Amino acid sequence: MSGTGTDPGTDHRIAHIELDEATIIWRNADVEQERRVAIFDLIEDNIFKPTRAAEKGGNGPWYVKLSVLEGRLSLAISDTKDAEPVETLILGLARFRRPIREYFAICDSYYQAIRKATPSEIETIDMARRGVHDTAAELLLERLEGKVETDFSTARRLFTLICVLHIKG
Repeated sequence: MSGTGTDPGTDHRIAHIELDEATIIWRNADVEQERRVAIFDLIEDNIFKPTRAAEKGGNGPWYVKLSVLEGRLSLAISDTKDAEPVETLILGLARFRRPIREYFAICDSYYQAIRKATPSEIETIDMARRGVHDTAAELLLERLEGKVETDFSTARRLFTLICVLHIKG
């Protein structure tokens, strides 16, 4: 497991992630599939070391609940599934509004293209979709700096889940 720490007894990774279902207003089959894949891939391989919790002796694995509260992203981090959070990170979402909008727009184009475009058109749209996703993951890495040690793949999957929380009908 790539999230396992170098110290014996540490396992700095996300073992379980939950999305606040009250935050998710609407979703379709395409979005639901994205959510399932992102969660599966995230749990299979991730690096996640919340700085303050680790400094206080927390070893992981971590249980994370993502929600949007008053326009901010909340990451409630626990060391067991039903425990009170050992740390809650709150990130402003203002800097993510544009990447989220762009990601939704390009995903919508991608889903439509899958149904009726040529393979070359689908590939072009998919490359643009990956570019938007990668840029947003870099932004998330910047916002988590000093709060959570993680890697690009984990940030990318977390961004997908942040987008799911922002879907409006």
